[in-house]
Amino acid sequence: MSADPMEQVTLKQIAEYLGISIATVSKALKDYPDVSQKTKALVKAEAERLNYQPNSFAVNLRTKESKTIGLIIPEVVHFFFGNIVRAIITQAEKKGYLVIILQSDDNPELEKKQIDLLISKRVDGIMISLANNTVDISHLQKVMRLGIPLVMFDKISKLVPCSKIIIDDRKAAYEATKHLIDQGCTKIAHFRGPLLPQNSIDRFLGYKKALEDHGLEYNSKHVFLCDPIIYEKGREHAAALLDQGMDIDGIFANTDMVAIGALSVFNERGIKVPEQLKIIGFSNWFISSAMTPTLSTVDQDGVKMGKKVFKRLFKELQAKKNGQLLPPETIAMPTKVIGRGSSMISKVALTAES
Repeated sequence: MSADPMEQVTLKQIAEYLGISIATVSKALKDYPDVSQKTKALVKAEAERLNYQPNSFAVNLRTKESKTIGLIIPEVVHFFFGNIVRAIITQAEKKGYLVIILQSDDNPELEKKQIDLLISKRVDGIMISLANNTVDISHLQKVMRLGIPLVMFDKISKLVPCSKIIIDDRKAAYEATKHLIDQGCTKIAHFRGPLLPQNSIDRFLGYKKALEDHGLEYNSKHVFLCDPIIYEKGREHAAALLDQGMDIDGIFANTDMVAIGALSVFNERGIKVPEQLKIIGFSNWFISSAMTPTLSTVDQDGVKMGKKVFKRLFKELQAKKNGQLLPPETIAMPTKVIGRGSSMISKVALTAES
């Protein structure tokens, strides 16, 4: 028996060749215990010889599952999101799911189109980190109405009643600002993210609360908007601080990339960091520990977040399969401040100067 390489080999063809029933072939390929090991070996050998592939479309019709899930993120080439994507793919493969990865480019309109695309592909579930300027959430409400499990992470909207995997951005920002205060800073600037994303709002509020709790004056002129959140914005605002002669001794930046941009300007202009000015970023990118000086930062583990995102989605997928509806859950991932050279003067340096 030979098969056309372009023709889909069927269970019936294998059954006819071996002189057994289609049901026996199907059971053998699925390792049912009521089929002998000899028969299983014969069936699997013939299936391999013919390059038999299960008809996934037919299986999906029977099980009402596509075994595909959608993932929308603002940016693929990004250390934090890259770690999340890698973790989700690894976990999904273990459970037999294919992940469709889409990049919104922080564009709300593109994000809407991508949601529609995933719906049209009949994905079993969707994971999303919102674009920075997403205000209209009708596309997400559509997902909910259709009964498609939805998990938001990192950049979320509190208005969508779905499960969310986040970090406590307000607490993390508070601790980052407190770190600078503990190192002696009293006039701290904040290079914040755009006005809309919840994580950007919470990091600003955490910064502000830390100042208030430690008796330091909040000055709106010390808050600089980074939209988009890029290296160049860090450079731009650092240069503005120096050109305007602002009396600043600390900076809490919304991300490491913005902090690195600022640090590059200070290095170029001969500003000693951390002696004259201290900086802390957010995310703990790999490059942060390769800078001179090394960058203090808030560590948020993208791999752990990715695992948690898929774990929650899978739990909801299983519940749906069993006819159950799980109440939405918000899970906050832990963070920690990592003090490095941009905010901490080493004991060795102090000894050398004394």
